[in-house]
Amino acid sequence: MADLSDVRFLTVAEVAQIMRVSNMTVYRLVHAGELPAVRFGRSYRVPESAVTALVQRPAADVG
Repeated sequence: MADLSDVRFLTVAEVAQIMRVSNMTVYRLVHAGELPAVRFGRSYRVPESAVTALVQRPAADVG
């Protein structure tokens, strides 16, 4: 199991900025199960490694 102290979590806004999409697109990816996220209260945090993996996937695999 991964040590959580090594995991960096990003906000939805940070993910949107990295991916150059809107916040709503990030929420859609999270709700569709395309992007794993952890819910803290009313907000979501996304592991940086998941964002990197999604961005590096071939375009044919997305969606």
